[in-house]
Amino acid sequence: MAIKITEECINCGACEPECPNNAIYEGGVEWAIADGTTVKGQVILMDGSSIDSDQKNSPIASDVYYISPNKCTECQGFHEEPQCAAVCPVDCCIPDELYKETVDDLMAKKDKLHI
Repeated sequence: MAIKITEECINCGACEPECPNNAIYEGGVEWAIADGTTVKGQVILMDGSSIDSDQKNSPIASDVYYISPNKCTECQGFHEEPQCAAVCPVDCCIPDELYKETVDDLMAKKDKLHI
């Protein structure tokens, strides 16, 4: 399951540098699969659509930091727990019920992001 940042976010930015997948963005900033990863070329997103890894995508949130579920691996393969949640001073980094993934799914995603 990907992690999401709730509206309780105070925009402190503590989470962003902790993400090993560069999946966290400041509100209003466009995101791309290639940002901070080794991915090149076409990529299949979780919704089944295909995009170029360098394509800039609309921000998921405009007022608070957000996490791209297509890049979030809950820090599997890097850390024992999601680092965004570990450093968040207001506990607004929580599991996103919309994206149910097994540990194997998350590890496969990690492997695709960091070839």
